[in-house]
Amino acid sequence: MVHAGNFNYRNASDLPSIVPLFPLAGALLLPGGQLPLNVFEPRYLQMVDDAMAGGRIIGMIQPALDGRRRSDGEPEFCKVGCLGRITSLNESGDGRYIISLHGVVRFRVLEELSDRAPYRSCRAAAFLGDLDLGQGAGEVDRDSLLGTFKQYLEANQLEADWESVTRASNETLVNALCMMSPYGAAEKQALLEAPDLKTRAETLVAITEIALARDGGDDGSSHTLQ
Repeated sequence: MVHAGNFNYRNASDLPSIVPLFPLAGALLLPGGQLPLNVFEPRYLQMVDDAMAGGRIIGMIQPALDGRRRSDGEPEFCKVGCLGRITSLNESGDGRYIISLHGVVRFRVLEELSDRAPYRSCRAAAFLGDLDLGQGAGEVDRDSLLGTFKQYLEANQLEADWESVTRASNETLVNALCMMSPYGAAEKQALLEAPDLKTRAETLVAITEIALARDGGDDGSSHTLQ
């Protein structure tokens, strides 16, 4: 079960089969995560209005990584995204919405739909296994993940609230670190599409290891990862 705002998502019947799509390159939403968004384009303002009038669900998705475009000039989308429930909405006073999305489940685009709305939507197949948030959490190599994260912080002269980090569950830790990671669209999509928490953590460690090795090579130094 995923608890988001005032709603519990327990099974397929709690999830929409048709979802509006909010494309944003480099953005990553994962089940259980929180993503703030600044919405200002008129078509997406309408999307938020329509979502608030219904089940409050929108689908976060990235434009295709290879830059492909449709015949109408609009970008093609990746095939996997994440459903998010709007759990807070504030009006800025200058025509924008400041919203917060709570990640529910990932989804696969089955087909895009043609309708009169100014925004795009699709028929979606939810990754129902994501409704079991703790699945596979016990298989995460927590020591490796924390060791790599610590070295990344040290290499970039950053700090973290280690008390909160050490208290976090494996599921919260993995998804939070993935969402806050400073990597590009391709890396974020790889993290999103990882089949389970264990693989997602291993993917994050591998990406970070590459970044540390690359940055270390800039000044002739090197980083040893745990």
